[in-house]
Formats: sequence, structure tokens, C-alpha cells
Amino acid sequence: MDLFASIDGYCERLGPAYWAEPVNAVTNLAFILAAAVMAWRLRGAHLPRANALVVLLALIGIGSYLFHTHAQGWSALADTTPILAFILVYLHASSRDYLGLSKLWSLVSVGLFFPFAALLVPVFRQVPFLSSSAGYMPVVVLVAGYAAILARRAPDTARGLAIGAGLLFVSITLRSLDMPLCDSWPLGTHFAWHLLNGVLLGWMIEVYRRHMLARRPHGG
Repeated sequence: MDLFASIDGYCERLGPAYWAEPVNAVTNLAFILAAAVMAWRLRGAHLPRANALVVLLALIGIGSYLFHTHAQGWSALADTTPILAFILVYLHASSRDYLGLSKLWSLVSVGLFFPFAALLVPVFRQVPFLSSSAGYMPVVVLVAGYAAILARRAPDTARGLAIGAGLLFVSITLRSLDMPLCDSWPLGTHFAWHLLNGVLLGWMIEVYRRHMLARRPHGG
């Protein structure tokens, strides 16, 4: 990857200028706001994995802002790296605290994400309206799978994860429609991906927070 090559991958961007994607850039505040809300809700909870997710959520907002203003190879890495880190940390927390797996098997589950995604991404690339966002679809399958596993043992958590999977699917659909709808909607739909994902990622942390607090005596 050329770290300084310009990237033009979204409907709103019409040139290399810093503010060529003002709406896509500004809507990253959704991630920062969600991180601030969840930081407030986690105060005094003593949940280190949740706090790590909050930090990563804020970094997603910062990285995405950099990408939609600079739009170069290095900023693309700043955008995608925190997203991947959030997925992996949440997967580890889910395996450890939702499923009750050991430290070793929780780490193994994180490692298995990569071959799991490698198998599914080519499948979703065959779906016309999802092809540009196929890399995110394995996460939908994974979240839905954890919801199914937890349906009996932790129904509230399962319900929360199912809502998360649904929100993510809608969000991915909006992301995928950005370029196909560009001629009729020049603003594009990528900004809606930001707004909905801010809600989604905050919600996923909230599901984890509720699950962990419910396990404590008297729910606190």
C-alpha cells in the first residue's frame, strides 16, 4: 500500500481537498459521543475490557475522521485498525465473559476470527448490494451466532446481541449503497454508516456492561 496515495472511494468526495467529505468527516462525532456516553455509564463499574472498548470506540472516530479528511493510505490504516481491534477485543470479551471460556480458548477464538472471515468474505462478495462491504458481514454472522448460543443461558444478553446484529446489517447495507445511489443522491449514504455505527458500538458496550453487572450480587 502506498501510504500517501489519494483514495477516492465515497460518493461525497469529488476531489483531494481536506474538506472534500465534510458530512462524512463531521458525522464521526457519533463515535466520540457514543464513547463519552459509555465512559460515563461505566464509571465505577470496574470493567477493564469495557473501558478498553470505549477507548477503541473513540479511536474509531478519530481514525475515520482522519481518513475522510486526508483520504490517503496511512489514514485508511488509521481508520481500519481501531475497527479491527474493537472486533477482536469484543470477541475476546464475549468468549471469556458471555460463554465462560478459559483464557486460552478465549484467545483461540480471537485467532479463529481470521480464517472464519477469510471463508465468509468471498461468499458475501457474490451478493451484489453487499459486495463492497463484504469484509464486515462475518461480524454480523458472528454476533448473531453468539446471540443464538446465549438464547437460553442469558436471554437478555442474547436479545441485545441480536439487536446489535440487526443494526450492523442495516448499517452495512447503508455503507454498500453509497456508490450505487450516488447519481441520484450525490451526498451518498456513508454518513449514515457513521451515525448508525456510533449507536451500534455504544450499544454493544452497553450489552456487555449490563451482562457483567447482572452477574454481580444484587446486579451491582
